[in-house]
Amino acid sequence: MSGLREACIELSLAAGAAILEVYAQDFPVEFKADDSPLTQADLAAHRIIVAGLQALAPDIPVLSEEDADIPWSVRRGWRRHWLVDPLDGTREFVKKNGEFTVNIALIDDGRPVLGVVYAPVFDYLLHAESGAGAFVRQPGGDVATSTRRPAVPPLRVAASRSHLDPRTAAALERMGDTERHGLGSSLKFCRIADGRIDVYPRFGPTSEWDTAAAQCVLEAAGGAVLRLDGSPLDYNRKESLLNPDFIALGDIGLPWQDWLGGAGHG
Repeated sequence: MSGLREACIELSLAAGAAILEVYAQDFPVEFKADDSPLTQADLAAHRIIVAGLQALAPDIPVLSEEDADIPWSVRRGWRRHWLVDPLDGTREFVKKNGEFTVNIALIDDGRPVLGVVYAPVFDYLLHAESGAGAFVRQPGGDVATSTRRPAVPPLRVAASRSHLDPRTAAALERMGDTERHGLGSSLKFCRIADGRIDVYPRFGPTSEWDTAAAQCVLEAAGGAVLRLDGSPLDYNRKESLLNPDFIALGDIGLPWQDWLGGAGHG
């Protein structure tokens, strides 16, 4: 597994370099059927990662956001697969605020067991494998990272500074003393993994490739990504690639079900 992880780190760095080449220019933006943006950077990163993974492990199928129309009749037979978001946070990329990431995860029997997340503008890379800890890659080598435990008030919450949906607003009200941190892409999970944020409640659509790599990192750092019934978020268990509502926590001892009111019982 460690060999696979190092290869995924190299692929994420190569994809990040290709993304930055586009980022430095004026670039056209297309829109998909769901109105989400698509750029040359998304496609360049996709090609690098998919080709690299196929060469690395030809027997493990790859599901990428940019090639996600693999039918359930095929996917349901997978025990293990790569799950890739070549550029998570394309809207942030278009805004040029740096808050976007490259995400590579290995899914084994529905669970993320290897994860690499790279934010190329910040040269910020986290990686993990299940049961072996989470690490930040630094020039001098890897540094182990962990969540803030115990998380004490004011709780630092990943939530929009400008607009909150009603369920998130209600949850924040129940949390009491909080600090809100607006942040794009899977960086929200990473900031929980390195102890700078405590909680990320998500009510609304995300896709499996948005969360898998960062979930592996966060779990390995001591946190959790939970459905509202308390079970861990898992993958490739159904035809739809959309995730249910979830909450990401650095300290799993926090009274998160109290914050959700009736939302956690539906």
